[in-house]
Amino acid sequence: MARTKTLLLLLLLFAIAAHDSFAQTPPPPFDEQALERVPPTVAKRLARRFSLGAFAGRFEETRLGAVQEALGEGTIQHQGDAGGSIHWLCYRRGQQRLWVVSSEMGGADHRVTEIVEELSETDAGASADCAIIPEKFWPVVFDGKLHLGMSRQEVVTALGPPSASDAAQMVYSHAGKLAHGFDETAWLILRFRDDKLVSMRGGKATTN
Repeated sequence: MARTKTLLLLLLLFAIAAHDSFAQTPPPPFDEQALERVPPTVAKRLARRFSLGAFAGRFEETRLGAVQEALGEGTIQHQGDAGGSIHWLCYRRGQQRLWVVSSEMGGADHRVTEIVEELSETDAGASADCAIIPEKFWPVVFDGKLHLGMSRQEVVTALGPPSASDAAQMVYSHAGKLAHGFDETAWLILRFRDDKLVSMRGGKATTN
């Protein structure tokens, strides 16, 4: 009987360890070279604020740990090293999946530098490697105005004309000078299906 209990305990500990080490799906890759080919035509600053329902944050200021603590769900994951290093939190709700990302530009305390949200044609629940986001932390909104489900015209009304556009995608690109000689770049990459916004990627980087 004692051996059986010991075996069951060992199996339970193994299962917990395996679950904790299970890697989440990383965020979709970011094509920096493609973005560099888009002229930064947007004068107004972009990707400054974000909200996850009741939680309000700011790009390059809010830590991944603060998001995790506020939502009470999710595990910070890591991939890559040096310039290719990223940390992220992954969440899902229905057909939507969300990644809150910190690149190497986010520093040692992993400040949020990018957020990606996608609406798939199938239920995201089939992918159990991301935590379910509590209802009160939904929807995801950029700069108090941009969210999934908007039409192309609604996006243009809210943000103005894009820097680049085709049948399936609009890109907004901004570059500007900040105080003390710092340079700021920001971007919104928006994808549409049947005239509805189904994917948005927003990010910001400040350099000197």
